[in-house]
Amino acid sequence: MSFQKTEIATKIAEELIATKAVILKPEDPFTWTSGWKSPIYCDNRKTLSFPKSRDEISRCLLLAIQHFFPECEVVAGVATAGIPQASILADRLNLPLIYVRDKAKAHGRENKIEGEIKAGLKTVVVEDLISTGGSSIKAAKAVIESGAKVLGVLSTFSYGFPAAEEQFRDADIQFVSLCTYQDLLPIAQAQDLIKGSDLPILESWRQSPGDWKG
Repeated sequence: MSFQKTEIATKIAEELIATKAVILKPEDPFTWTSGWKSPIYCDNRKTLSFPKSRDEISRCLLLAIQHFFPECEVVAGVATAGIPQASILADRLNLPLIYVRDKAKAHGRENKIEGEIKAGLKTVVVEDLISTGGSSIKAAKAVIESGAKVLGVLSTFSYGFPAAEEQFRDADIQFVSLCTYQDLLPIAQAQDLIKGSDLPILESWRQSPGDWKG
């Protein structure tokens, strides 16, 4: 099966909603650790507990790697949420797996990257969620500093923030998300999880999340 962007985005949106990995509450916003108010909460780790959803997401990530990054030689998971799907992908592709910590261990060999990575190997960094893009770019740069080559970052979901697109562009790192916030909203509306009148408010959050008050 080939990579069909719209079909895959729809399928991922349905799985995220069905497993309640994504919850939308424009009338009663969540508060993120950063202090930002948000009409959406996303925890893709929930999908790991549902074999059908876990397998469907893995299948779509595999199609994305084969379509966008066919030269991939190493799969790198971003700790911790990116590790499970990276592990499944590495197994299905029969490729080496590494994972990247947020910071180096304070003991032992003080590794930031776990696993063996050789200079020049073409690597795809797997993340569960892209918000501002900071942690994904940091992980990709750690792989680059190890001497490997990063083909790009692949995530299950992205909020689609303009700031994230700018950060990836400035870092000269390609990123691909199976499903974005913009893809999710019409699916949520079709399932009566949000109203059409909510859409302008929800879009205003995506455009300027740090200033959004709900």
